[in-house]
Amino acid sequence: MDLNKRLVIALILSFVILFGFSYLFPQPKKNPAEQNASSAPVSAQQQSAKAAPAPSAAASTAQSAPSAAGREAPAATKAVAGKLVTVETKKYRMQIDRLGRISSVVLKESKYRTEDGKPLELIDPTRTMPLEVRFADPKLNEEAFTTDYEASVSSLDAEQGSQELELTQKLPGVTLIKRLRFYPDGHYDLSVSVDRKTDFFITSGHRPEADKSRYLIVRGVLVRDSKGVITTIEDGKAEETVKIPDATILSSFDRYYASLFFNFKQPFHVVISADAKNDPLPFVSSDGSLSLHGYVGPKEWKLFEKLNPHLTDAIEFGWFTFLAKPFFKVMLWIYSFVGNWGWAIVLFTFLVKLVLFPLSYKGMMSMQKLKDLAPKMKEIKERYGKDPAKMNQQMMELYKKHGANPMGGCLPMLLQIPVFFALYRVLLNADELQGAPWILWITDLSRQDPYFILPILMGATMFLQQQITPNTMTDPMQQKIFKWFPVIMTFFFLTFPAGLVLYWLTNNILSIAQQYYINRAYEKHKQRFKEKHGEKA
Repeated sequence: MDLNKRLVIALILSFVILFGFSYLFPQPKKNPAEQNASSAPVSAQQQSAKAAPAPSAAASTAQSAPSAAGREAPAATKAVAGKLVTVETKKYRMQIDRLGRISSVVLKESKYRTEDGKPLELIDPTRTMPLEVRFADPKLNEEAFTTDYEASVSSLDAEQGSQELELTQKLPGVTLIKRLRFYPDGHYDLSVSVDRKTDFFITSGHRPEADKSRYLIVRGVLVRDSKGVITTIEDGKAEETVKIPDATILSSFDRYYASLFFNFKQPFHVVISADAKNDPLPFVSSDGSLSLHGYVGPKEWKLFEKLNPHLTDAIEFGWFTFLAKPFFKVMLWIYSFVGNWGWAIVLFTFLVKLVLFPLSYKGMMSMQKLKDLAPKMKEIKERYGKDPAKMNQQMMELYKKHGANPMGGCLPMLLQIPVFFALYRVLLNADELQGAPWILWITDLSRQDPYFILPILMGATMFLQQQITPNTMTDPMQQKIFKWFPVIMTFFFLTFPAGLVLYWLTNNILSIAQQYYINRAYEKHKQRFKEKHGEKA
């Protein structure tokens, strides 16, 4: 009994922390001055104070990476590195600046808009940008940030078919060439070469800065190695250099978007260092030639699966990814039939409820029995309170006689927790919900209900569910906390994505129906028990 009480209180507090902490205490935004301190190269005079001396050419590229990544360019570089090439695909309009970096990616699809309706920009020019190259040699690195690239064309239209672009940078003693082929779906092939052996590093850049939500979202860098092991380093937690010699995916990501490199045939060497704010800054190292595939844009499951099924590992679902990925596949399958993500969520919730019904039934029946036994248990505690051994013996005899299990209501609840958190991450992170309508006033399941109808209905159904669910709590404080739980959850869910609230509302409605069924089943059970034992169950 005490364990069940503590579990319920723990669950309530966990939900409050999960939903409330990120809402009430969002991550502080960095001002431009702080961001510039970590974005990309300062003068040679500043290098000596900020970075370790560059190693000799004989040193390995992995050892060179931290110092090379720490090198900075003259502050004026950003002001003069104007547009060099414009690339058009079906997904975005991209700009590449005169230092060969992706300086802008504006998404074209109508569902990708800012709060004020403007086209969504993924790249923050004050942070390190994708395709930036740095050298282990300090002097060469300084030249690289003051020498413009030459482009084979000034504009590229890859909306109907793939198109090739060549960027050339002629530095003292070495020439670097980037060859890129862009495809209509937004991904590209990248080949980087130098005409003499030189240690260099190319980055996928700082993660896209498009998502401004307050939710508990993981943002940072993800790396998948050749064995399928995934390493994730969150913003603010990159306290030391991380080296992964056999990477197949490198992704700088936020909630919905990513800038990534991948190559599953030829793994590459990744080095992740920390910037001034302990945000992860990833680089791919090489000393001659390098071949990668790249992408900047929304993390779309079907696109990633089409490019390579393993690329879906770049879609981050948190601790419960092992559950979240199959859940999302099932939701995609349902969506392929109904064609509406709102109804897909409703049907999937029904399916989950159906699968978990045996666990729920057993747990609820056990709680009903414990509720009815509460007066007798209280009587045993009062009578044998000074003799714990005798009290426990009497309790066990009571449980055995009535077929009750003190853990019966606890374990089913515990087993359902991973399911809930996996669904929570799917509905919070799935790009497919962006711009996806349900019915009537719900035109975007990734945004909050504009009229707060779903959250209020969710709170009302949660309150109704409380009234018909057996409650074994006798402590007044616990009862008050439990009573106010629907109000607290309603408050937090007011600004949550409509898709997540729809899931919870549907789950509540199904739980109410399930509870009515279980209550009726228990009444029949009590009647049979009474007939068999000649006493009230």
